[in-house]
Amino acid sequence: MTGAFVAALEKVGGVAVNCDTPKHLVGYLAENAPGAVVLPPCPSLQRLDLARHLRAAGVDVIDDDFRRHAPMATAGLTGVNFAIAATGTIVLESTAEPIRLASTLPPIHFALLDPRKIVADSAVAGPLLRRMHARLAQTFLAYITGPSRTADIERVLTIGVHGPKELHVLLCEGVSDDFMES
Repeated sequence: MTGAFVAALEKVGGVAVNCDTPKHLVGYLAENAPGAVVLPPCPSLQRLDLARHLRAAGVDVIDDDFRRHAPMATAGLTGVNFAIAATGTIVLESTAEPIRLASTLPPIHFALLDPRKIVADSAVAGPLLRRMHARLAQTFLAYITGPSRTADIERVLTIGVHGPKELHVLLCEGVSDDFMES
């Protein structure tokens, strides 16, 4: 399933990176985040204590006062609830504003995904989405398929106008197999 997801993600302009250890994950972020990184409260990020490890690696981490600081960040890092292999889409429950800010404002979005949370297609995703909506009556869900793109200006495809110009999905086994947490 991971191979199909990676192929579909790359086809839509996303980047998949296997991060076999938390140390590799932190190293990749330190090398590829050109400035401050928005780090909202997500269970998988907190479980790995990424704020502390990124700071130790010299990364400027924004983990509070999100409204004020997120517009100036160069990258955002979120967890992922699950991914859809057929389309290379990540699905993120983004009811909390800091998650929406981290995944839409900075020019680069890093998304941490446990490969065990990749499903084949939207038919398999349906029951998961119903479970998410059953937990909260008003749930914001983000379906993210590659970098932001639009062709509404003279029918010319433009990347990054309405969101990040880059999407890096960081595949890290063992982070979380719970589809209800990011």
